[in-house]
Amino acid sequence: MFSVLILTLNEEHNLPACLDTLPGVDDIHVLDSGSADRTAEIARERGAKVSVNRFENFARQRNHAHENLPFLHPWVFHLDADERMTPALLAELRAVALAETDARAHDGFWTAPRMLWEGRWVPRCTDYPAWQARFCHAPSFRFVEKGHGQREADGLRLGYLKNNYEHDMSASGVDDWLAKHRRYARREAEAWHTAQRPLGDELRSLASPDRLVRRRALKSLSYRLPARPLARFVYQYLLRRGFLDGAAGLAYCRLLARYEGFAAEELKRLRRGGRGAF
Repeated sequence: MFSVLILTLNEEHNLPACLDTLPGVDDIHVLDSGSADRTAEIARERGAKVSVNRFENFARQRNHAHENLPFLHPWVFHLDADERMTPALLAELRAVALAETDARAHDGFWTAPRMLWEGRWVPRCTDYPAWQARFCHAPSFRFVEKGHGQREADGLRLGYLKNNYEHDMSASGVDDWLAKHRRYARREAEAWHTAQRPLGDELRSLASPDRLVRRRALKSLSYRLPARPLARFVYQYLLRRGFLDGAAGLAYCRLLARYEGFAAEELKRLRRGGRGAF
C-alpha cells in the first residue's frame, strides 16, 4: 500500500470531496498551514491524521512531511484539497507501490493531472500532459522550490504513471483563482529575475528530446517577450487550439492572459529596483 499527503489552508469546502476519492487508503495525512476554518476537524472526522506546520513554500512543506510525518508506508502520493484521485490511478499506485517494495528502481513517478475548469476537462488550454512529480519514495525524494511551486531535486530516478488525477481549478471560484495567481505571478517573476539563464542556454533547451525540458525552457523564454498577456492568449487559445475546449477553454485562456499581466507588472517593478508594491 501507499500513504497520501494533502496540504491544506482553509480547505473546508474542498477537502471532503478530495477525501471521498480515497477509498481503502489506510494512511492519509493532512499537513495544515494554520487553517482558521473546520479543515482540521473535517480531516480528523474522516480518519485522516492532522499535523500543522508554518508554510514557507511548497518545497519546504513537502520536504517537512517526508522528513517528519509518521507515514505507514514509504511511498507517498501528494494530493491537494482541490484535486481528486481517480479509480484507475488508485489501482495503478497500489500496483506500483507493491512492485517497488519488492525491488525499488525509482525514487518517484511523474503523473499528469486532468485540469478541469467549470466541470470540463481543458487539455489544450493546460498543455496536457503537464507532468508533476507526485508519487514519491519519501525517504529518498526531496523537492526544491521553483517559482511559486516545487520541482524534483536533481539526480532522482523518475518513472511515469499511465493514469491521471483530476484538478478542479475553479473549485473556489474566479476571485480566489485571481488572488492566488497574483501571488504566484510575484513568486515566478522574482525567481526568474533572480536566476535567469543566458538566452543561448534557453534556446538550446528548446531542442532537448525531453518534453519537460522543452516546456520549462519555453516558459522561461516567455519572460523575455513583449505584450506577454496577448502572447499567452494567442499561444494557448490559437496555437495550442484551446478554442477546441469550448466556452470553458475561452474563459480559462482569458484568465491565463490576466496572470501574465500580473507577472509583467511584477517584472517592471523588479527592473525599477523593486520600488512600489505589487
